[in-house]
Amino acid sequence: MAFQILTALLSALAAVQVANGALTRRVACPDGVNTATNAACCALFAVRDDLQQNLFDGGECGEDAHESLRLTFHDAIGFSRSAAAAGQFGGGGADGSISIFESIETNFHASIGVDEIVDEQAPIVARHNITPGDFIQFAGAVGVSNCPGAPRLEFLLGRPAATRPAPDKTIPEPFDTVDTILARFADAANFSPEEVVALLASHTVAAADEVDTTIPGTPFDSTPGFFDTQFFIETQLRGTLFPGTAGNQGEVESPLRGEMRLQSDSELARDARTACEWQSMVNNQEKMASTFKAAMAKLAVIGQDVSQMVDCSEAIPVPPPPKSNAHFPAGLTIDDIEQACDSTPFPTLPTDPGVATSVAPVSSSPPS
Repeated sequence: MAFQILTALLSALAAVQVANGALTRRVACPDGVNTATNAACCALFAVRDDLQQNLFDGGECGEDAHESLRLTFHDAIGFSRSAAAAGQFGGGGADGSISIFESIETNFHASIGVDEIVDEQAPIVARHNITPGDFIQFAGAVGVSNCPGAPRLEFLLGRPAATRPAPDKTIPEPFDTVDTILARFADAANFSPEEVVALLASHTVAAADEVDTTIPGTPFDSTPGFFDTQFFIETQLRGTLFPGTAGNQGEVESPLRGEMRLQSDSELARDARTACEWQSMVNNQEKMASTFKAAMAKLAVIGQDVSQMVDCSEAIPVPPPPKSNAHFPAGLTIDDIEQACDSTPFPTLPTDPGVATSVAPVSSSPPS
């Protein structure tokens, strides 16, 4: 009897192992190196390697990685549900229209300067059998994977090529009011205020070229090579100076030399609808990364039929772990915080030692 029970248990275990094997069976890709859960994903490994070698300088979290992430937003947000409901063309969302119709869309005021990354990506797109819409979202996900602390973003394959340019005025501007920004995100894909804050974690590895053209490459926080929570800390510090010239549309005073603060970031950090969510990101790397990943997954498929797409997230590299800790920049303390969340105390943070922090422009060199 005991032998029969043992035999039955072994048979059940073998059946489970066979079932698990069927679920995780992988396809050998033609390159002889990679495997994938779906053969359609195999072509992406060559695209990934091309990006890392020829755009991202061997896998750096540098300017081209930052700009590729920015491009994912500028392409995807070009979608209006209210326009579609009124019988008008509201855009195709994440469909590559900003690349296909570059001469039109990169001349929209909100996308001034985006033509540079579109042009840098174009030769890589041409070398591979991939639509511009897929390429833009894939390149952004690969680029941010080079930034220590970033989440591994999802990537779904299967965006048809755009046939029409997105309408103008669908990309929020840094001088827009909080009301306008939240309404635009809600119209695009029913983004909540919390999801808007999550998406703005992208500014932790971002810089501005066109807000003040006298100082291109000016970062939005003091650690632009790391995907960390410094952006959410430093946007709440009292602004005292302009890093370049004063009077630029969409810019307000920042707390550090060499750091730029957008008017929209400043106001979202202090608005009653978003201030507590903004503060909740401070020193909470796990929350910032997970909410950013979820919001980006939603952004990346705006206007698309997800049922017709293939999950190829496995082609995205695993990002390096975080390399920084939340802190006040040298010379500043909690006394310099303009706290707008009245329900939760601001987190206790150390201050970096040394002379007052000054931030260098973004370059292609990785942080040490």
